[in-house]
Order: sequence, then C-alpha cells, then structure tokens
Amino acid sequence: MSAVPRETVSIDLGDRSYPILIGRDLLQDAALLDRYIKSRHLLIVTNEIVAPLYLSTLTQALEQAPGERRIHSIVLPDGESFKTLDTFGLVVDALIEHRLNRDASVAALGGGVIGDMAGFAAAAYQRGIDYIQVPTTLLSQVDSSVGGKTGVNHPRAKNMIGAFHQPRAVIADIGTLATLPEREYRAGLAEIVKYGFIYDTKFLAWLEANAPQLAAREDAAVIHAVKRSCEIKAAVVGSDEREQGLRAILNLGHTFGHAIETATGYGAWLHGEAVGVGMVMATDMSARLGWITDSERTRVVGLIERFGLPIKAPAIGAEHARRLMGMDKKVLGGKLRLVLLRRLGEAEVSGDYPAAALDDTLREHFGT
Repeated sequence: MSAVPRETVSIDLGDRSYPILIGRDLLQDAALLDRYIKSRHLLIVTNEIVAPLYLSTLTQALEQAPGERRIHSIVLPDGESFKTLDTFGLVVDALIEHRLNRDASVAALGGGVIGDMAGFAAAAYQRGIDYIQVPTTLLSQVDSSVGGKTGVNHPRAKNMIGAFHQPRAVIADIGTLATLPEREYRAGLAEIVKYGFIYDTKFLAWLEANAPQLAAREDAAVIHAVKRSCEIKAAVVGSDEREQGLRAILNLGHTFGHAIETATGYGAWLHGEAVGVGMVMATDMSARLGWITDSERTRVVGLIERFGLPIKAPAIGAEHARRLMGMDKKVLGGKLRLVLLRRLGEAEVSGDYPAAALDDTLREHFGT
C-alpha cells in the first residue's frame, strides 16, 4: 500500500502568512507539531465530542517536544447553539486561570464552532495572542479554519461579533474524518462544491467525476478536494483579507443559509446543509436574472443533491427571511448585496438587481 501523501498550501499575507498542512496522522507527528506550535505555554480548546477522540493524542504528541511545555485544555459543550459570548467567556476564564501571557498560544481542536470561538478568544485576550487551527471536520478543514475569521453568534444574527485574526498554522489531519458522522461529513461537502461553482469549473468537473470516491471518504479524493478548496480560498483571502471586495464571493448561499440557521434555532440545520439550500436559492435567483442558464442551474442543484444535501428550504416565510437577511454583513447603505453566479465558475457580489427577483426567490423557497 502506498503512503498517503501530505500536502501544503500557503496563505500569503506578508508577515501574517501561514501554512495549511493536509494529510493523515498529523496529530501524532510530534516533530511536525513542534515545528509549527512554538509556544511553550498552550491552551487546547476542544469540545465534549472531540476530546475523548483526539485530545490525548494531540497532548501526548506535543509533550514529546524537547524542553518543558505546559499544556492545559478546556472542554466545551458541543454545537452551534453554544457559539455564544457566554461560552467565549469560559475560554477567556481558562486563559486567565492558567496565567497565560502574551507569548502563549491557543490551539483550536474541533470543528468550525471551536475554531471560531478559540480564534476569537486568542484575538481578544491581551489584545491578541497566537493560535493554531487543528480542524477535525471536513467543513472546518476546507473553510472555517482558513482565512482568519473568528467570532460568535448573537441570538438574532449569526457571526455578528468577532474579529479577523489569522492563525499561525492550520493542521488538517484527514484521519479525523473517519469518526465524523455521515450528516456532518455531507455538510462539509457543501463548502467544497461551492468552490467549483464560484471559481473553478475544472474542479467542478472533477467533483462530478469523483463524487463516489469523495462520498466514500477515499484518502486520495479527500486530500485533493481539501487541497484544491484551500488553494482557492488562499487565493481569494490573499487578495482581500478583510472582505472588502472579492472575498465576499466565498459566501455564495450564505446569506440565505444564515437566515435558515437563525430562524430554525442554531443547530437544527447544520451550517453546510443551510448553505447547500442557500446555493440552490442563489442559483435560482441568478437564473431569474438571466445570468445563468437553466442547464447550469440544474447542474448546481444536481450536484448538491447528489452529495445527499437538502435542496428544499424550511417554510420560514419570505418576510421573516428578509428581516433576518437584513442583518447580513454585506448590507451597505440599506441595500442587501447577494453573492450570485454570472456563470458557473464566476460569482459576483451585487446589490443591483430588481426587487422582484429577490421577492420571487424568497416566496418560492421560504413560502409566504
């Protein structure tokens, strides 16, 4: 059996540049971890699902490094419903309790919720300390761990409180995906297909051709999909770190999807599931505007459905959805800007569309 390859993708942000390391058994590689986790004082932030699986593996590997290293951990409750200021406060409490200073680091061991909260705590604590992303879900490996967005939810709007704070490294061990429930794995596929829709039709064609291998979690397919997704995100983030322009295209389907998550209570719909339906809606609206063809719309919906993701939105009502979408961070001057498809492989952030197109899309999918 041939060895599973390891890949590296670089995020080019000047003095804030960092590597994304992709491969199997990275959490057991003491030399690799020591190379990228330099701090001698570390807080590992994880949750009650991930801790029994991987906390001891990571801790033991880190303890093999030469010299003294003090390692603490905090285990948080699992789920999007706990991505709050109260839970963020628990992480800060732990940093203070263990007397971590500005030369300490935080390691986020878990999915997107853990990564967002641990990163936000690192950004805020003593006005900023280092942190390392150790994503254990497919969605976090291809999306939320990369790019430096950190934060928590507000009860009335998702991701409204946070900061940009880049990690020192992202260590994506695909071995952790073996313990990921099928529903969570499929949710991560939504963020992968997004990159094909907005940026790279060759990658889109590869996804269509390799859907069975990717659904079966075959190493070669997973590593290629994670690597190409990270390469695309690296290119976009490298040109627009703080989402002043191009980076917003990474939010295809997210404005509609965030409305679903907020309206149904955080956690009822997984983020990737909501984004999948959101991409269906964004594609529908793009077709209503005449930007993409019916065959392109069918291709988008078909791939989302092929990966076992929902394509039908919950009946939250068009007006309720509109109010929730009005809190989106892409709203400028009172105008809701949406990420739409000009064609497959090319997305655009636009507020210049007929109101009727949005009205019809919302009523069609969310109900009256």
